[in-house]
Amino acid sequence: MGDLTGKVAIVTGAGRGLGHEEAIQLAKQGARLVINDIDLPDAKEAAHATVEEIKGFGGEAIVVLGDCADTNDADNLIKTTLDTFGDMNIMLNNAGFCRDKTIFGMSDDEFDSVVRVHLRGHFVNMRNATKYWRGKAKAGEELYGRLISTSSEAMIFGSAGQPNYAAAKAGITAMTMGAAQLMMKYGITCNVIMPRGRTAMTDQGMTAQMFAKPEDGFDFFDPANVAPLVGYLASPESANISGEVFVVWGARVNIVQRPTLDKFYDNPEGQKKWTVEGLHDTMADYFTADHTPVVDGFSVPPQ
Repeated sequence: MGDLTGKVAIVTGAGRGLGHEEAIQLAKQGARLVINDIDLPDAKEAAHATVEEIKGFGGEAIVVLGDCADTNDADNLIKTTLDTFGDMNIMLNNAGFCRDKTIFGMSDDEFDSVVRVHLRGHFVNMRNATKYWRGKAKAGEELYGRLISTSSEAMIFGSAGQPNYAAAKAGITAMTMGAAQLMMKYGITCNVIMPRGRTAMTDQGMTAQMFAKPEDGFDFFDPANVAPLVGYLASPESANISGEVFVVWGARVNIVQRPTLDKFYDNPEGQKKWTVEGLHDTMADYFTADHTPVVDGFSVPPQ
């Protein structure tokens, strides 16, 4: 079950945190790994340490350093993968970082840099992966492809201190849903995970205490808890799962319901343009306090 022997997986941001755990999971299932991270001293060291860990239990892995959102680096990533292993079967976009501010205090750079790494970083690698798989399909070659994107519940619930991050994660989800429709005819699956895990992004600010490691008992926010879902979505057994979004953390996997239209109102005066007064008279009761759901997407379960 979940056998990925001979498959080739790229994981961006795989030196530490979620990316590290996901890469280890895929390697233990038999995949050959390409560990991508930014070419900075700490990240470079972590990426090579991940490779050594994989080799330590008999797996195969290489490091390809580079900026996940840079077209040239992304092109080099897939080229090196194909030159080394001859194929590419699993594209897992994970890399990201945060620069949190409220919208009225956020600079252009704080917005652009986060959107660039998360959304553009997904785009350039998704483009390369889907283009490669489409080329193989058109050539009549045997094809196996799994695209896994990393979004966040910030997209669903909003995030007052992360307008850049929430917007990028919403874009990632929409882009992946489109890719799922496009790649369906080739037998390629495209899915989104929304993980809750203790990483460099959560180990700061107001989330640090929430995601802190407990002194004893089950560690709900251990990023290793996310990895089995990634392993499953990358596996042959998940061939019928595509265009889905999953929240994953602790011992729970939550399938996210697709957006649906809620209650509708037709103009009671018939087929004519609404008036402001008519809209208020008809809809105001729907938006009273009693009808406003209280959403706590990041509540911590009993420990």
